[in-house]
Amino acid sequence: MMKFTASEIRDLIISLIVISFAFALLLSGRSIGLAITLIPITLIVVGFGFVFHELAHKFVAIRYGYWAEYKMWIEGLFLCLVTAYFGFVFAAPGAVYIHGEYLSKKENGIISIAGSVTNLIFAIIFLLIFISMPLNYTTILISGNLYNWAFLGMFINGFLAFFNQLPLFGLDGSKVIRWNPLVWIIIVVVSLGFVAMGYFPYLLSLIV
Repeated sequence: MMKFTASEIRDLIISLIVISFAFALLLSGRSIGLAITLIPITLIVVGFGFVFHELAHKFVAIRYGYWAEYKMWIEGLFLCLVTAYFGFVFAAPGAVYIHGEYLSKKENGIISIAGSVTNLIFAIIFLLIFISMPLNYTTILISGNLYNWAFLGMFINGFLAFFNQLPLFGLDGSKVIRWNPLVWIIIVVVSLGFVAMGYFPYLLSLIV
């Protein structure tokens, strides 16, 4: 049965706001005023990707019969904001804590990979939005921002999927690679594909 505690809902909302503001600050070039105006957009292209990433961990853990609850990290929230100011977002404002008698290596791996898979689904959705609109002068004038934000949503969700699969202690990747290295490699390669597509326009500008 799906249950949310009051503290969990509070932590999710705070983390959602902080990570959305962090990316808004990054995208605004450290202009707090502009960052505030960008929050509605970053809520959509980043914030919800983060929330559903964490909820995916929770839902899968509960499916296996465990108690799972999201808790924010004060240090992680602070680091998220500080790194955003210096041009990079360390996107680890909290985590889902799982409680149970025995968590197998396979269960732990599947629970851990659920978040990145969710981000990749978001990346695919944003990519489909991006490529579904006809690219001509009229549509760029009318929906140019939608092009940009859909592209950004694809890139950032791909980045979140990749970041969480880094094989570092505390991140999902360390648990996934212990369970199934091949699955881990596939997720990392697909995630990097979206990240590379995000960098492609910049790399192209260096060539032409």
